[in-house]
Order: sequence, then C-alpha cells, then structure tokens
Amino acid sequence: MNETLKTLKERRSIRQYKKEQITDEQLNLILEAGTYAPTGMGQQSPIMVVVQDEKTIKELSKMNADVIGTDTDTDPFYGAPTVVVVFADRGCIPTYVEDGSLVMGNLMNAAHAVGVDSCWIHRAKEVFESERGQDLLKEWGIKGDYVGVGNCVLGYRDCEYPQAEERKENYIVRV
Repeated sequence: MNETLKTLKERRSIRQYKKEQITDEQLNLILEAGTYAPTGMGQQSPIMVVVQDEKTIKELSKMNADVIGTDTDTDPFYGAPTVVVVFADRGCIPTYVEDGSLVMGNLMNAAHAVGVDSCWIHRAKEVFESERGQDLLKEWGIKGDYVGVGNCVLGYRDCEYPQAEERKENYIVRV
C-alpha cells in the first residue's frame, strides 16, 4: 500500500503521553509538513507557534480547561510535551479557518509518519480571544488579526494504540 495512504488509515488521536520530548528532527519534519498544507489562493494565512516550555504548556492547558469549565486537575493536553498552536490571519482570506485546519491535518499525519503521536485539541479560538491569550500573542511577537484554529499536541503515547472504528456505510455517496 502507498505509504501516504497507509499513514492516513493508521493515524489515531492519542490522549495519554510520556514526558519524553520528541526530537528536534521529528519536530522540524512535522512543522515542514504544516508549511506545505494547501491554502486558499496560496495566501498561506496560518502560522504555527511551537510551545515546549512546561510552564507555558501548563498555562495554556489551564486556560483551555477554563473554557470548558472543568476542574483544575484536568489536562486537556493529556501531558503532551509539545504543543503546536495553529493560528490563521482573519484578514488575509475568507478561507482562513479552512487553511488552518489543513495545517492541523498535515501536522497530525506527518507526526504519525515520523513516529510521533498527536491529537487535535479544540478551544484555541476561545483561549486566544481572552485577555491573557491576547497578551501571549503580544509576548510572542505575533501581530495581526490572528485567530486560534487548533492546538496540535505531540509526543509519545503512554497507552495502548487505539484501533480504528468501522467506517460508516454511508460515508461515500456516489450520484
């Protein structure tokens, strides 16, 4: 089977990670794949912010948990040692959310291809609309009208690898 199709079929979201950090080589390959995601009219509206600092990850995780109203012991990032926050420029092109979503897909599929596990964590939009989220963007030197699209957590799983669910019968409709 073609390696790309194999990766697409086998990749699963992981929700429990070891503390061990992924390698710089793996990270760079994953990020490079993100830069090659299709974007509306080739405008490349998304940007990726890599967070590997444990303190910052804990802060982002707490902010994310606050959005969903969970208790303080909940870690929406599942202990992953790397978080890539994908943003897209709202003022660049109307397809900015779709552009950022394609980047997220490329990140997760590339991660699987290089032996890294991943999961898409929602609520980046709400986190970075908050006052603290806006402060973080300024601290990181991000200027413009950027919207949080998603958080891609990366690491090595600390759990059994999930099996694929059966595909639903009406997934494809041919007319």
